[in-house]
Amino acid sequence: MESSSVGMNISALNEKIKEKSAFIDILNLELNKAIVGQKHMGESLLIGLLTNGHILLEGVPGLAKTLAIKSLAAAIDAKFSRIQFTPDLLPADVVGTMIYNPKEHSFEVRRGPIFANFVLADEINRAPAKVQSALLEAMQEKQVTIGDKTYKLDEPFLVMATQNPIEQEGTYALPEAQVDRFLLKVVIGYPEKEDERLIIRQNINPKGAPKVNAVVSANDIIEARQLVREVYMDEKIEQYILDIVFATRNPEEYRLGKLKAYIAFGCSPRASISLAIAAKAYAFIKHRGYVIPEDIRAVCHDVLRHRIGITYEAEAENINSVNIIDEILNAVEVP
Repeated sequence: MESSSVGMNISALNEKIKEKSAFIDILNLELNKAIVGQKHMGESLLIGLLTNGHILLEGVPGLAKTLAIKSLAAAIDAKFSRIQFTPDLLPADVVGTMIYNPKEHSFEVRRGPIFANFVLADEINRAPAKVQSALLEAMQEKQVTIGDKTYKLDEPFLVMATQNPIEQEGTYALPEAQVDRFLLKVVIGYPEKEDERLIIRQNINPKGAPKVNAVVSANDIIEARQLVREVYMDEKIEQYILDIVFATRNPEEYRLGKLKAYIAFGCSPRASISLAIAAKAYAFIKHRGYVIPEDIRAVCHDVLRHRIGITYEAEAENINSVNIIDEILNAVEVP
C-alpha cells in the first residue's frame, strides 16, 4: 500500500514538473536564435541557472561564450554585466568602492559590475589572486561588503567565468580550493561543419543577427529553483552518487587500484551535493519529476572534472581527470 502511494506521489510530481518546466522549451527556442550548435553549453547555463550555481567555461576564443550569457540575460529580462579580467584589475573594480563627494562632504557607494543578475567574468585567470577571491567570495556569499556596509546581490545571480586554455603567459591559475566553488566546469569545443555554415550565414546576414526577446521573468526562475529541489531522487540514485564520489577517494575499493597512483586527491562532499542538484536540474530540463542514472552520467564530467587532483605521474602519462571519470563510470555499478 505504501509503495503504491509513493508511486502516485511521484506520478503527480511528474505531471507538475512537466507542466511547470514548459518554459524551458520557450527559453531554448529563444536562445537558439542567437547560439548555433552549442547545445551542451546552453544546457549547462540552464543547470547553473536552476541550481543557483556558477559555471567555469573553458574554450578557445570565438566559441560564443559571451554571446551565450548575453542572450540568456536578454531572454530572461535581467541585468547583464561583463568584467574583462586583466593583471592590473583591483577588487574595487569588481565589487565597487567608496567615492568622496566634495559637495556633500561625505562618502558614497559606487557599486561595481558584480551588481547584476548575469556576470561574465572574462578570462578569470588573467587577474591576480585578490581579485579572483573577491569575485569568488561574492559568488559564495551572494553579498558584497563595501566600507562597513553589506549589500545583498539580486536574484537570480549567475557568474559565468571563462578561461582561455591556449595562453599561459601572464595568467594566474585559479587555486584548486576555489575552483571547487563552481558548480560546473564546462569544456567547449568547435562546432560541427553544418552548424558553422549556419553561423557564417547568420553573421553576414544583411538584416543583422536575430534579436533575442525576453520570454521568462526572474520570478519564473526563482520559482523553478524551488521545484528543482522537489524532483524525486531514489535512495539507489543517492547510492550511485556516493559510489562515484567515493571511487575518486578510494579507487581500490571499486576494483580501480590502478587509478590510485594518478589521483592526488578525490572529490569533497561538495561534489556529492553538486552532482545531486545538477542531476535534478537536468531531469527538470528534460521535463521529468524524478532522477534516472542517465541524468547523473550526463552531468558527471562537468561536475567532477575540476574536483579531482591528478598527480605528476598522471600528467606524465597524459591522463587527465576526464579519463579518470570515464574509468569510474565504467566500473561503478549502475542502479
